[in-house]
Amino acid sequence: MLTLLGHAQIPLLAALLLGGCLTKAIKVVRTRTVAAGLGPTALFPLKLRAPVAVILCVIEFCLGIGLIVTSGRFGDYDPAGLIRLSTGLLFLVATFALIELRSVRPDVGCGCFGEFSQTPVTGRTIARSALLAMATMATMKLGPITLPRWPGPGVGLLLMLIAELLVLGLLSPEIHDVLVRIGYTAPCELRVVQPEQSLAALHRSAQWRRHSALIARQDPSDIWRELCWSYIAFPSQHAGKDAELVFAVRLEHRRPTVLSALVDTASGAVLPWPVGTPRPARIARRVIVRLRPAHHAEPVQAEAAGQQGATL
Repeated sequence: MLTLLGHAQIPLLAALLLGGCLTKAIKVVRTRTVAAGLGPTALFPLKLRAPVAVILCVIEFCLGIGLIVTSGRFGDYDPAGLIRLSTGLLFLVATFALIELRSVRPDVGCGCFGEFSQTPVTGRTIARSALLAMATMATMKLGPITLPRWPGPGVGLLLMLIAELLVLGLLSPEIHDVLVRIGYTAPCELRVVQPEQSLAALHRSAQWRRHSALIARQDPSDIWRELCWSYIAFPSQHAGKDAELVFAVRLEHRRPTVLSALVDTASGAVLPWPVGTPRPARIARRVIVRLRPAHHAEPVQAEAAGQQGATL
């Protein structure tokens, strides 16, 4: 039974290594910085953090793949022992690095699983790393993985594996953070959305394809936010007068609502769409177009109706 439990450690360790590498890569893609949220990299000088983070992720990926490849008929040869020894040393070094990180930077998370590991390092995190190091060392002299007979040894192995997963879950603050994220969604009024995200959502919208020809310059003249809406204004022209094409982008994660209106720059009045502009896809509705004080002192309220109304 202990041999079967040792065999079960190999796919478990491989899954943890590959999962850690994947979540770190996702974190890097979202933040556009290599050293963001990778925990132990905070122990290195600023110039070395990015290279160390890349090397750490590559090592985790290679060891995870190596554990899988050497779990079969190559398990009796030297490559399997080398891979398992390297994995054990990785977790052992990580344990001491977490101890040092906790004393030097108690506000930094371990970064083990990217953005899910932002909770400051605690004794549980260190104990988990040490437990994984011991689990890896226990696989050093094991041969190729063999499937247990069912239901005898298989049921016992399954129960022991579930118990181990429960222990790892209790030692993992990431579980709590994931459950909180699943059960909680921040209101759109409090949601942090960068202007670049609103611009990207606007460029993918039907309103942009319908009215972008009216824009005089591709760079927005103003961007501001009011509660759940992000407003983006572009310079335009209407009947020889200066105007602004204002888009309103709802702060939503998927398929945000995008509305639009053509506004006179001098008076703030909502202008009718030029002749030949396709009919708005949405029905008419009562809207409020609010321009910044730098442009207008008072908000302008307009009624959008039929083909000549503001499409917001």
